[in-house]
Amino acid sequence: MAKAIHPYQVLIRPLITEKATILAGDGKYAFEVDTRANKNQVRQAIEVAFNVKVLKVNTMNMHGKRRRTGMRYTTAPDWKKAIVTLAEGDTIEIFEGV
Repeated sequence: MAKAIHPYQVLIRPLITEKATILAGDGKYAFEVDTRANKNQVRQAIEVAFNVKVLKVNTMNMHGKRRRTGMRYTTAPDWKKAIVTLAEGDTIEIFEGV
């Protein structure tokens, strides 16, 4: 059983990219979420925060990019992305007008 995370701690930020904007036309929205969160916790967090009905949640672990500073290489931290599919007619306002 996963450790309980408060729904407002699951969502870190919305991902507003060119690809995510195209997906928003199909009722799919992308978020950066807590790495410990599972699909059920992401579903509950979206439904509580935005008052919408979630049909499906796809999650993926993203590896941090390798960066170079002078002669040294560092790696950005790993993070988790969630793509959420909403019910027909539901939208999230923060993505509108982007």
